[in-house]
Parts: sequence; structure tokens; C-alpha cells
Amino acid sequence: MPVEFLGIAATHDGSETTPRSGAAFDKEYTLRLARAHEDHGWDRVLFAYGSGSPDPAPAAAYLASRLERLQILLAHRPNVSYPTFAAKTFATLDQISDGRLTVHFITGGDDHEQGREGDTLTKDQRYARTREYIRIVKKIWTTHEPFDHEGEHYRFHDFVSDVFPVQQPRPNVSFGGSSPAALAAGGAEADVFCLWGEPLERTAEQIEAVRAAAKAAGRTDVPRIQVAFRPIIAPTEELAWEKAHRTVGAIRERGATGPGRRHRTGAPQNTGSQRLIAIAEAGERYDRALWTPTAAATGGAGNSNALVGTPETVAQALLDYYDLGVDILSARGYDLLDDAIDFGRYVIPLVREEVAKRDAGRAAGGPRSLAAVGE
Repeated sequence: MPVEFLGIAATHDGSETTPRSGAAFDKEYTLRLARAHEDHGWDRVLFAYGSGSPDPAPAAAYLASRLERLQILLAHRPNVSYPTFAAKTFATLDQISDGRLTVHFITGGDDHEQGREGDTLTKDQRYARTREYIRIVKKIWTTHEPFDHEGEHYRFHDFVSDVFPVQQPRPNVSFGGSSPAALAAGGAEADVFCLWGEPLERTAEQIEAVRAAAKAAGRTDVPRIQVAFRPIIAPTEELAWEKAHRTVGAIRERGATGPGRRHRTGAPQNTGSQRLIAIAEAGERYDRALWTPTAAATGGAGNSNALVGTPETVAQALLDYYDLGVDILSARGYDLLDDAIDFGRYVIPLVREEVAKRDAGRAAGGPRSLAAVGE
């Protein structure tokens, strides 16, 4: 299967290393960054969600109406709207984008962050709500007759939407998490299951857990796997590692003195971040290029493990994950615009070329990895 690349649709130029230079929603920068992705070989970009951040849905509609090819991954928290309203929003955005939408449902792993918008459910209750929410949205997307719903978290009667997605039967659903509750929910409902970058051995274990959860839910198919990294690339290995150490120094300095992004000061509640911290405590370097101090510096906040090296080294590291069964690779640098361009120019073509060789070998009856046949 061809590999896909996911970048970030940031609405301003700030990052963990640099304060933003303008407003939280800088529409010129938002469009410039998205065009850089579209022009340099990326498949889609993620519109992330934060309690105080610009609303990602209208921002995504703004880009979709101005770009021709780039696909959209829209993050959405079920606590912020009723599923009947959300399903119409998503269908409208799929119409605006001519069928380029995937929805990433976020259950929420931090009680404090959820509470900022009035969500007081426990973690297990949130996962139960998310499963019900996704099922309702899917049904609204695909049902043309009025229906009632009487569930644990949602109740409505005689509802039918008048707007439907371009994609048939529906847009894809994306989901992430590492806890047993996340695996159960995503295994049952997700078309794409998202993981944060971990060492190869642990990633393989997580992929097997996702597949087992899908089987336990009675599915005959399995979710596609996406894994996310923070690439740090340079023309030589020495320069790449110098850049990596400068980057983690900037993260620490900004976390200590900057008023921008707030990193955790206590132990994280979500399993994914706990895993990143444990991996960082066990070692700084894993496999071909995985480097954990960037994750340690943010307290395991989100996508934070780096891949460090030349474009060739980072491309080979990504191919190691492809060989495990990962075919959606998420990458985001710390200089959002320049790193998106450099990654698109120097890494994406290398990975696509090698994946094409693997696919050709597989079509001829060989294994997924050409390394297995001595290439």
C-alpha cells in the first residue's frame, strides 16, 4: 500500500522552541504553511484541537476552499458539541473540500484540560461517550431516513440530516490512545489508529494490540496505523545532532521562561504520555534514529519523540516503521514552515521510492521489507 504523510496545519508560527510572532489565528501564515505542504509532497495536514485554540473546523474550511489537493485531518472533541450538530459540520466540510476530510476524534487524557470546557466525566466515561458519539456520527452520515437514538450519553428523536459527505459511504474516522479503554474504542470504531513514535519493538506490540482489539470487537478488517514523530534533519549526522541538542535546549528554555505553550508540571494522566516518559527514562537513543530528550523536555506532551539524522537516515528509520505495518507517517518539525519544506524535499521522496520498491516486491510474492531479501 502506498505510504502517506501527515503534516501540521498550524494557525500561527509558534512552536515549543519559538514564541508566535502574531495572533493565534494568522490566516496568511496558515495558508502559507498549508501550501508548503501541498507543494512539497505531503498528503494531508492535521488541524489540532486545544481548549483555548482557534476553532479548527472553520480554519480547515478556509484552507479547503483555497487548496486543490491537500487532505484534511480534523481533530474534534465530543464534549464540545452534540453529535447531530457535529455530523452536519463534518459533512459540510467534506463538501467544501470535495471529499478530502478525515475526522480525528479525541477523547481527552487530561482532566484539567477537559474541565476547561466544562467536561467533568471520568476517563472511562469519556471513552464510552466517544464510542457512542462516533457511532451516531457514522449513522447520520449514512442514513437518509429520520431515526431516534436513546443512549447513555445522547438522546434525540426523528433526526435526519439534509447534508451528506462527498465520500461514500462516509469519511474515515481516526482515533488514538494507548490505554485499554482507548484500544477497545479505537479497535471497534477507527479506520485509522494513531500512535506516538516509540521504539520499534514497542510500536510492534501496540500494533498487535490494536489488531487484537479490532478482532475482539468482531471486525473482519483492521485499522490502518499512523505513527507520529518530530524529525530533526541536517546535511550530515554531526550537524543533525548539533541541531537536535540546540532544539532540546530551546524547548527547555522556552518551557522555563516563555509564556507560550504550557508543558506539564506534574505526572501526566494519559497512558501515551506515561509511556513516552518511561521510554525517555530508560534511554535517550533507540533503533536507527529515535531520540527521546525532546519528549522528556515537554513531560511527554503529545507527539514529541524525535528522529535525528540526515534525510537518508530519517527516511530509513521511517521505513523501519513502514515494515512493521505503519503506512501513515506523521511528521512535524520545530520550525514549522522551513522544516515542512525540507522534509518534503529531502525525506518524502526517499521514502516513497523505497516503498514503491517494497510494494513491487510484494506484488511479485516477496515480503513487505526488501531488507528481508537482502536489499
